Amino acid sequence: MQSFSALATDFASYFDRKHFPAEPASLYAPNNYFLGLGGKRIRPILCLMGNELFTEIHPSAWEVATAIELFHNFTLIHDDIMDKAPLRRGLPTVHEKFGQNTALLAGDVMLIKAYECLSKVPPSILLSIFSLFNKTATEVCEGQQLDIDFEQRTNVVLDDYLVMIEKKTSVLLAAALVMGAIVGGSGERNQQLLYQFGRKLGLAFQVQDDYLDAFGDPQKFGKQIGGDILADKKTFLLIHAFETANKDDLAVLQSWLGKQSDNKINDVLSVYRKCGIDQWALSLKNKFLDEALSDLDQIAVVSARKKPLKELAEYLIQRDV
Repeated sequence: MQSFSALATDFASYFDRKHFPAEPASLYAPNNYFLGLGGKRIRPILCLMGNELFTEIHPSAWEVATAIELFHNFTLIHDDIMDKAPLRRGLPTVHEKFGQNTALLAGDVMLIKAYECLSKVPPSILLSIFSLFNKTATEVCEGQQLDIDFEQRTNVVLDDYLVMIEKKTSVLLAAALVMGAIVGGSGERNQQLLYQFGRKLGLAFQVQDDYLDAFGDPQKFGKQIGGDILADKKTFLLIHAFETANKDDLAVLQSWLGKQSDNKINDVLSVYRKCGIDQWALSLKNKFLDEALSDLDQIAVVSARKKPLKELAEYLIQRDV
């Protein structure tokens, strides 16, 4: 069994190749540029880990992992357009550098390339892989639309937010693991448990991300805290604050909606602390992580094979942040 870092090195070597033809350069150069920006590539490596949980990595797993990474980058290109984001990993986004119309087409052709990679898996598992990939891709789009819808809503409750995060973030993590497991010949029960492990891990990761934006150390987090607060972003924290704040604190939260000021961050954080949002978020994160690890424990393979996934989960969702 290989560690995440070892598989990351192997996948980087495999993925670092020409995925697109040279011409027309006006279409394909933007994709080469975007893929060159790099990234953690967690999702394709989860696919490889899902395969290796049950058997040695099959050549088809590399194609599926590549498809997952291409699909993820397709979503990022389009997300950047919708968010009007000027930068991605510190460099200009595709639509800023090459224009919005080209960015749309570049994202489209990246998705098509992902399907080309998927088509290379053995016929015996092709239907299962395509079915899960299509279901997941649809849910990711639904999650993105829900996120857009929530920007205009003031009555988002926690259950609504959980559905959005599951679709936008968690399902691709879960599906990546299961597609690897399908390639590895796993049974249906093990696939279900692995999917739940990935789903809960994604939820825990999002709670942690929301928490760090508000309460994290800027030096460790890598950016200034309070960005979600300034943007009035519906997060686990804000939603729970609206559900638990007293009348006076609720008035403070409502008074800052739509406004921009450094005082806004301090005032909202003060309400969060009065409501115990910081401790609640940490408890919720650990609840999702514990449930994820419980699902992993129930998968019917020897414990040694589960160790890399358990270590990765605890690394991604560090309990001391």
